[in-house]
Amino acid sequence: MFQSLGDRLQSVFDGLRGRGKLSEADVKAALREVRVALLEADVNLEVAKAFTARVQERAIGSETLLSLNPDQRVIALVHEELKATLGGDRVQPTLRNDGNVWLLMGLQGSGKTTTAGKLAYKYKAQGRRPLLVAADTQRPAAREQLRVLGRQIGVPVLEVADGEPVAATKARIDASLKQDFRDLVIVDTAGRLQIDEALMDELAALSAAVHPTEKVLVVDAMTGQQSLPVARTFDERVGVTGLILSKLDGDARGGAALSAKHVTGKPIYFAGMSEKIDGLEAFHPDRVAGRILGMGDVLTLIEKARALEGDDGDAKTPRKLSDFSLQDMLTQMRRLKQMGSVSDVLKMIPGASKMLPAGTDIDEGELARVEAIISSMTERERRDPRLLNASRRKRIARGSGTTVQDVNRLMKTYGEMKQMMKRMSKQAPGRGGGLGAFGRR
Repeated sequence: MFQSLGDRLQSVFDGLRGRGKLSEADVKAALREVRVALLEADVNLEVAKAFTARVQERAIGSETLLSLNPDQRVIALVHEELKATLGGDRVQPTLRNDGNVWLLMGLQGSGKTTTAGKLAYKYKAQGRRPLLVAADTQRPAAREQLRVLGRQIGVPVLEVADGEPVAATKARIDASLKQDFRDLVIVDTAGRLQIDEALMDELAALSAAVHPTEKVLVVDAMTGQQSLPVARTFDERVGVTGLILSKLDGDARGGAALSAKHVTGKPIYFAGMSEKIDGLEAFHPDRVAGRILGMGDVLTLIEKARALEGDDGDAKTPRKLSDFSLQDMLTQMRRLKQMGSVSDVLKMIPGASKMLPAGTDIDEGELARVEAIISSMTERERRDPRLLNASRRKRIARGSGTTVQDVNRLMKTYGEMKQMMKRMSKQAPGRGGGLGAFGRR
């Protein structure tokens, strides 16, 4: 989402590098370009002006202009202000030992129902006993959608009937909290295509009845800054404690994310990064700022890798790098795919995107072809590639829907990786696991 903005900002900073020292005019000219880049990214005008004014005030001073690396100092200031604009330190919803009731609000199509399922999945994995409440009686498929999500993740769903009084809903929720020992209730509420009095009255009545500990507004990041006045209206009428930005993996320009905290005054709790049930990440302002400026996001990459440790069985990870087989290659490729697209993973590695030629697209289809080829081999062939004679390679090509040339190309790549692993094993004997081959290249 922030690719265009990041590219623009990095080009501005590239113009500052190597000058030795910067004048006040240099800084002002660069920040004018930064402001234009922010506005093009659909950032709120007030936010863009305040942002550049703060950076300029801090940058135009003896400490910056007379420092040994003034360009790096300016970049550091922009990073700090980006982090502050995005919310400063990470904030998470309040979570007590019991009695947690979270009310999810938002316009129709913002992703409330999917987000409810993702939250339940996330906190169930942390040992909580969540309950999903399907309180959206306006959209015909909403309750069915939540029911399907509940079955998928193994979380019960309490469905609110058409015309059910809020007092009855409150009583049913209380019973689940006390009798079924549920310690986190996530209420999926109704939405509308636009703000109207009926929606606000309904939400206000439900909120007054269930006394939520968190009132979370789900904002579609694809709608840009036009979603922010909506957020203010929800806050004024019902009250909002925090935000969740859905569809942050889309191709919108990112203005909503950069403007949300400043305009609403509410922290961003989570960001929806994919349609998958586990595609909800805690929102880290410092990490997002680092991604925008091309500094990478190694901490998130490490967390993703750790979360996948053991998913395929640690016994399948080579004890020594020199033992790297085609089976290990397949295992590590699948782990890499679970972490997201190759392009997204590269963005988390500082400087990795600059190593690729401008405009280079990662061919995700090539990974799928490699996986198909290796999957068409027998387990014995994966463990001992020396068995792959001409006839076996023809069979594998037919089974994977590829050509013999594709199989030969893969084997050549594997041979090069094998040699690299042997060289690495001499430096770090006995080490394996982690990201495997792909994490060490």
